Amino acid sequence: MPRSPDTIAALATPRGTSAIAVVRISGPDTSRLCAAIFGVTPPPRVATHTDYRDRSGKLLDDVLCTFFQSPRSYTGEDSLEVSSHGNPLIAQMILEDLFARGCRAAEPGEFTQRAFLNGQMDLSQAEAVMDLIHARSERALAAANQLVRGSLGRQMKALIDRLLQILARVEAYIDFPEEDLPAEDRTIVARELTLLSRATDRLLATSHYGELLRDGIKTVIIGAPNVGKSTLLNRLVGHDRALVSPEPGTTRDFIEERLIVGPHCLRVIDTAGLNPSPAPLERLGMAKTLERANEADLFLLVFDVTGLPPPALPLGVSNKVTSQNSIIVLNKSDLGNSSPTLSLSSDIPVRHVSALTGEGIEALIAEIILRADSFQQQVGTETIAINARHADALGQARLCLVDAQAKLAANEPIELLASDLRGVLAAYGSISGKVDNERMLDALFSTFCIGK
Repeated sequence: MPRSPDTIAALATPRGTSAIAVVRISGPDTSRLCAAIFGVTPPPRVATHTDYRDRSGKLLDDVLCTFFQSPRSYTGEDSLEVSSHGNPLIAQMILEDLFARGCRAAEPGEFTQRAFLNGQMDLSQAEAVMDLIHARSERALAAANQLVRGSLGRQMKALIDRLLQILARVEAYIDFPEEDLPAEDRTIVARELTLLSRATDRLLATSHYGELLRDGIKTVIIGAPNVGKSTLLNRLVGHDRALVSPEPGTTRDFIEERLIVGPHCLRVIDTAGLNPSPAPLERLGMAKTLERANEADLFLLVFDVTGLPPPALPLGVSNKVTSQNSIIVLNKSDLGNSSPTLSLSSDIPVRHVSALTGEGIEALIAEIILRADSFQQQVGTETIAINARHADALGQARLCLVDAQAKLAANEPIELLASDLRGVLAAYGSISGKVDNERMLDALFSTFCIGK
């Protein structure tokens, strides 16, 4: 149940002029407020057109109000949504009237926090609400929708149920200290711990994909000076984002731009050229290039088809380049048709383009989408993309599982094994919110927007 009996109110739509504004109310006094403001409590879940009058009887606006009766509401409490005309002054006057009638201004994320505390959703679903709001691509939106619908919660429930069976088997022997865990049970526990470890690792493997969805795929354009890297960036972005000049070495620092490519969000980074004999300022730019390359998810390796010899890629770059995360872009196809000899894997896809005219760009974009699609992670039939908090909890669970396996193999006291398993249970439970940690909950929901 909520930690406060207050009835809260907040604007649920962005501030500013719009067609409508929605004020959201939730708490034990909602039904009374409906009767006081509108003369009657509207039927649940039916939009009702009526007048909104303040405590003095002054007409503020004609509105649509929708009453949601507990527990069939977002928060699990009696709730009300008032849709007024989208003049910010009207919305503010409605809020001020609600505060005068005894409502309290909602804290950031308080509606969703109450939904969690009332059992309307687990913690992973509550976090996914913010992912849904801030999704920057179709893939991010799809993954957030699956999380909101409980995909991670279902995975965690299955792991917790399996773990509880193991823990029950182990703890049964703690009550009988003269008994040791028999060999048959040790074999069963060992097998189950291995299965839990594998399942935990599969979920942990989705952490990086979660970063890609939330932050964008770091796509680094890399190559020698004057091969057209900045022109390619401008072509992909659709406007002149980077300065372009026939003079080599125009880009001294990296330039970053976000763009949507198909269902993906990319963070495209144009870098300083790799010059084998750099000037001092170029050398600083190349150091920045290597920093960005070290963080890259996808490489666009740009080469000139007009005869300029391709440079050798620095070791820090060549070690990261694979056929799964790289595309060779042979630029300036409008000026020539030769293919330079490259000391790179023949499995890396190659695309001929003219960044200046746009020739071949569509084929390059299609290849980028294919590379980005390959980053997707699934657990069973569901797309799972855990966040940093989930990854930390699963990492803790993984360490406890490793310790438990070692103690089991070493035939250590059963109480120590049980302690490690309880550590796994606590880590699993923190993901779905089964472990009560008030400070963690306050910190998590404080990142939400007001009215959500």
